[in-house]
Amino acid sequence: MPTTTPAGVRDDARPAEAEAPMTHRQIMEALSGLLLGMFVAILSSTIVSNALPEIIADLHGDQSAYTWVVTAALLSMTATTPLWGKLADLFSKKLLVQMALLIYVLGSAAAGLSQNTGQLIAFRAVQGIGVGGLTALAQVIMAAMISPRERGRYSGYLGAVFAVATVGGPLLGGVITDVSWMGWRWCFYAGVPFAVLSLIVLQKTLHLPVVKRRVKVDWAGAFFIAAAVSLLLVWVTFSGDKYDWLSWQTGVMVGGAVLLGLVFLAVESRASEPIIPLRLFRNRTISLASAASLFVGIAMFAGTIFFSQYFQLARDKSPTMSGVMTIPMIAGLFLSSTVSGLIITKTGRWKAWLVAGGVLVTAGLGLLGGIRYDTPYWHLACYMAVMGLGIGMMMQNLVLATQNQVAPQDLGAASSVVTFFRSLGGAVGVSALGAVLGNRVTHYVEEGLAALGPKGRAMGQNATAGGTIPDMDTVPEPFRTVLESAYGHGVADVFLFSAPAALVALLLTLFIKEVALKTRPGSAPAAATAPAAVAATAAATGPAHGGADAVAAVGTDHVRGDGLAERGE
Repeated sequence: MPTTTPAGVRDDARPAEAEAPMTHRQIMEALSGLLLGMFVAILSSTIVSNALPEIIADLHGDQSAYTWVVTAALLSMTATTPLWGKLADLFSKKLLVQMALLIYVLGSAAAGLSQNTGQLIAFRAVQGIGVGGLTALAQVIMAAMISPRERGRYSGYLGAVFAVATVGGPLLGGVITDVSWMGWRWCFYAGVPFAVLSLIVLQKTLHLPVVKRRVKVDWAGAFFIAAAVSLLLVWVTFSGDKYDWLSWQTGVMVGGAVLLGLVFLAVESRASEPIIPLRLFRNRTISLASAASLFVGIAMFAGTIFFSQYFQLARDKSPTMSGVMTIPMIAGLFLSSTVSGLIITKTGRWKAWLVAGGVLVTAGLGLLGGIRYDTPYWHLACYMAVMGLGIGMMMQNLVLATQNQVAPQDLGAASSVVTFFRSLGGAVGVSALGAVLGNRVTHYVEEGLAALGPKGRAMGQNATAGGTIPDMDTVPEPFRTVLESAYGHGVADVFLFSAPAALVALLLTLFIKEVALKTRPGSAPAAATAPAAVAATAAATGPAHGGADAVAAVGTDHVRGDGLAERGE
């Protein structure tokens, strides 16, 4: 494909050193628009959580629709994240993040106008495409602007935005739902002003160089990975509900997902510009960080999704109060992400934070596995704080460890790979743990009804007719206590089943080798003993993003004898 040179594109012959590093003020100006975009992305995922019961009731949906309103956005976000990351290596990052914001605005406006659950699910999928772009590109743009050594400081701001949006989303959604003149549709409109403001700020403040290079997008790879992930999530969503886990439908869907995955690997191994460069996984750090992110995603989304059900159904709290009561978890996340980022910037050491985060997430989930509907709130607050502290230490630092290992031209792909696995873990976790919750609640309700006798059993059958989520205000005693106890115990089981995933993430981080953080943005550490082949590759590629060196060796002990760095160059 012929190469064009848009305005503002850097000529490859121009030395990278000619571009001065961005000042703190310039970084903060550009970061303000980026953080607004991230706020929008996170808000869209959390603002509907407390409004979903009313949304589904108003649109006359069932339990399946309830699940798919959440899953559709996660599915499209997960499936498109690698594509956004790869496009960031080929096209203008600024243009791409603005496109993601525009897609989000259109999807949100359409979702607010939905007349039935089918329309809402479809428009939530469109929202997810935009959110996938914002999630992947935020990490890529930060890597292009800021050196890994300094990135911990600014990643703390990202963690703070995550915390505010995570706790503010359910709160805002609850308030909007409770205000009669607004209604649930405003949950989708609320993020639009922030997205528009982010577009304007990014247009004025974000100025990144665009490397002139030949562009070829791996559309076949994008299709097959999206198809494989989508089929896998459809199977997880419906298993245990529409059909048994061990059934012919499971065999067809799992077999189909595996087959599509194998086709994807075959396509990627031959593509000139693969959507996920398989050579990246030759680097042990990237492989381990990606696997750890998968399991961290399960723990992270379990905390943000199922707490709402626990507080509303097991403790009979309003949508607004259920958001307020999760503040200890968000405060822990905010504190640990901010403090760890500042300390990492000063010391350049990051592995201890990953390991400590894994210990805390595992411990927090294990403690939450023992809660019941009548557990004292201060116990819950402590357990949530422990879990939040751990997530804050792990989430951004896994991305940081990965970015520290790759060359500038692979920043987008590598960053999106870690984000992809985290989103995949969250999507699979929400679907699978949701099915677990349904089964466990049914089991505990049956146990409670048996204790009540024939009269209580008849009362319970009437209250749960149709398989819908019960309205606790209309459920008579003593069956109400049975339901509250069942949901409290069921959510606890979800956390208990999530704890092994966090433990696996911890074990994976133990094997990640700590490499000192680089001090230049968008470049891998220069190796004094790097083979001539690496330097020749760098010269052929041209200057790197952000005025960094093009030599991409990842350290003298990571260079292989064939002249290829461990990252697979």
